[in-house]
Amino acid sequence: MNETRVGNPMDAFPAGDTPSIGRHIDQSTRRLPMAAKVLFTAFVAVLVPYYWREYGATNFLYYCDVALFLAVIGIWTERPIFASMAAVGIAVPQVLWQVDFLGQIAGLPVTGMTSYMFDDGISLFARGLSFFHFWLPILLLFILARIGYDRRALKAWTITAWGLMLVCYFLMPPAGAELDFANQPHNINYVFGMDDAQPQTSMPSWAWLTLLMVGLPTFVYLPTHWVLAKVFCRPDAIASPVEGSPANTVHVSRPSPQQPAGSQRRCPRIRKGCPP
Repeated sequence: MNETRVGNPMDAFPAGDTPSIGRHIDQSTRRLPMAAKVLFTAFVAVLVPYYWREYGATNFLYYCDVALFLAVIGIWTERPIFASMAAVGIAVPQVLWQVDFLGQIAGLPVTGMTSYMFDDGISLFARGLSFFHFWLPILLLFILARIGYDRRALKAWTITAWGLMLVCYFLMPPAGAELDFANQPHNINYVFGMDDAQPQTSMPSWAWLTLLMVGLPTFVYLPTHWVLAKVFCRPDAIASPVEGSPANTVHVSRPSPQQPAGSQRRCPRIRKGCPP
């Protein structure tokens, strides 16, 4: 890598390259539409009190709800780490939700996980709120397309998911438990099995939990991370402040002309001094 010190970072690149470098330097530039931020936040502001009243605060321990909050933070801060974590965690499960929902409409349900969306016994308002499972992954992909993917998301989400699993396993009602009220969340994140009515019996409960803690990162989060990193990571050069230099002096790393073809496509890790 060739390293160049420049007083004005824009002088180091051709005119056509300056916008990408500017994205790293000028964080005041808004990349996500204000309308999307306001509408999404308004939706969450309606959903949270309704869910709290109907299901209780523990409902927000579900992965999809945690991802919803991460998306709110990400859309306002425009820091890729938050939307990246949410996408790693829920992209695959929510795609299954989408497929099953469309299958239900076509009369060909896949898993049955969205059958409640067609239950007239549940209010249309509640089902409308729950439809966020369909469009949230689409919104996350839109955000990542605008601001890029942060490769730290795999580790960050895995640690978050492990914490949620342990809390739900040790502190929340298990599958088949006697509930304090009808809508009380139980068997949250399926830590006791896939059936909320009764715990799985194919193995000890601790073995099932271990299977989730190992299997989800290995077979769900990691492949999702690879795809997102391939599609949304920016191969742009990264500019960061040079220690001991004036505030307007940056350290610019550019691929050497001798680098093998295609090596510039590798998504760089976020470095100290660069916006995450």
